[in-house]
This record gives sequence, C-alpha cells and structure tokens, in this order.
Amino acid sequence: MIGYVTLGTNDLKRAARFYDTLLVEIGGKRTMEFDGFIVWSTRRKAPGLALTKPYDGKAATVGNGVMVALAAGSKDKVDAVYRKAIELGASDEGKPGPRGEGFYAAYFRDLDGNKLNAFHMGA
Repeated sequence: MIGYVTLGTNDLKRAARFYDTLLVEIGGKRTMEFDGFIVWSTRRKAPGLALTKPYDGKAATVGNGVMVALAAGSKDKVDAVYRKAIELGASDEGKPGPRGEGFYAAYFRDLDGNKLNAFHMGA
C-alpha cells in the first residue's frame, strides 16, 4: 500500500550520510536519487524512505504526530538500528524494549528532528 514516505531536511548532505549509515543496519541502500531527492529501500520497487528539501523553498519542519516505522526483522536488529542512530547523533525517544504483547520497538529522532522507530513483531 505505501510506496514511500518522504521526510524533509534542511541539510540534504548531512541527512543522507545519516541514513546511508543507519539504513544499512536493516539492508537498506539508495535505490533512487535525483537532484535534491534521495530514496532508500531494502530492494528495488519496495516501499522506501525518501529525503528532500521542501519544494516550496521554506525550511523543513517536523510533523507533529508523524513517525516513520522501520521494519527491522528481529529484536537484535531493532537494538542495532537504535544503537547506530544514537551513535550517529539521533536523540532518544524510547530505548529498545517490549511495547505490548509481540511488539518490540525503539524510538529516536534523526538529525532534523523527524521521529522514527525500528520495530519487530513476533517472538
């Protein structure tokens, strides 16, 4: 259903370095790139995460209530993504752990303040 999610940034080069390094933890890599727009996914034609400077030329701001959830594939990968995000300068929004029955997640904000989580459903 979801083709991709786009997050705004005010510093595309800095944000791209963050996501290049972070998303490799779950097998992500750049799958599309244009001037001012980059998409990462785990495989071609899969849902992706995109970054861009806002089209209207105004400053990118964080959407209140907006969050991107990254399917990590295992609890260990949730932990790894969270550790890598914090190592890269992300801020903590909730350390890795169970969030109800069968749902394990960690929450963080990227360098522009966008909220993300890494999650795994199941045992």
